[in-house]
Amino acid sequence: MFNRLRDWLCPDLGVDLGTVNTRIALRGEGVVINEPSVIALEKNSRKVLGRGTAIGKLAKLMVGRTPDSITAEFPVRHSVITDFELCEAMLRYFIGKAANQGGGMRPRVVIAVPSAISAVERRAAYNSLERAGAGKIYLIEQAKAAAIGAGLPISEPIASMVCDLGGGTTEAAILSLGEIVAQASRRIAGTDFDEAIVDFLRQRHALRIGLPTAETIKFEIGSAYPLDTELNMEVRGLDSISGIPRKAVLTSEEIREALSECLWKIVSTLKSVIEQCDPELIGDLADHGIMITGGGAKLRGMDSYLSEHLGVPVRTDAEPTTTVARGTAICLEHLQHWQRRFQTEGVGF
Repeated sequence: MFNRLRDWLCPDLGVDLGTVNTRIALRGEGVVINEPSVIALEKNSRKVLGRGTAIGKLAKLMVGRTPDSITAEFPVRHSVITDFELCEAMLRYFIGKAANQGGGMRPRVVIAVPSAISAVERRAAYNSLERAGAGKIYLIEQAKAAAIGAGLPISEPIASMVCDLGGGTTEAAILSLGEIVAQASRRIAGTDFDEAIVDFLRQRHALRIGLPTAETIKFEIGSAYPLDTELNMEVRGLDSISGIPRKAVLTSEEIREALSECLWKIVSTLKSVIEQCDPELIGDLADHGIMITGGGAKLRGMDSYLSEHLGVPVRTDAEPTTTVARGTAICLEHLQHWQRRFQTEGVGF
């Protein structure tokens, strides 16, 4: 009865604070907020535009299109908070949209964080959430949240491996009996893919484009593995030599070449995790393979590419972009069981 009343007055929240997108899930309802981690503000006063509403989707429309008096800022880089004030404003806005808070209570929050963040970076996550209105705050590793959200049998005495290919970091871990037995975190992910495409077009085609255009190219024709039917796309940009706009036709083979170095770094990260494991657990991986999640998992042929280079089966979660957020929501549903495993700090309700 108390839990139902609490959910009605002040629902608990699961937060996936990503470099590119922030997702918030409610216990029992799933993901209710899925918006870009960007905020638009006046450059001089640092006031959020639109009376404090130019956050998320509205702010994303302004990226690369703002005059000198306005700037679009990303307060999170490589899944780590880089601007505390802006991150607090962004989280307060998203939490307010996710659910009405009442009864004088603050929501309990489970937030997923990279495994390699420092104590200072953990403190930044605590403080930003607390100032944004959170009560009791629990931290969970992104890889563990991804494994829970993907439905892997992490409580069983077998190896379950997950790789979360986010916007700012690649998180890989092997879990058994509810704990992480080997893991690695590397700051190479979706935003690096976009930057690699920008660099490739500048060097190969003498064409300048922005990161939003590079992201579009990545999803329209990008691939990690050869396609049955290769794709092409017409791209508009600024000629680096003449300084005038022009078009170029790109192929999926070219984008695959542009992404090759980033993809190999991801393979190296996964190999480093597997090398940390006991032989018995490695035997389990040969049978059960690896689950990939995150926005990077949506790149065409990512599962086939990783499987070819690692020699184990690779599967993609059905909804890879929300896996981590769903995992935090599941933790909220079983908070009494999981909370002793979390790092925690904050105020009660």
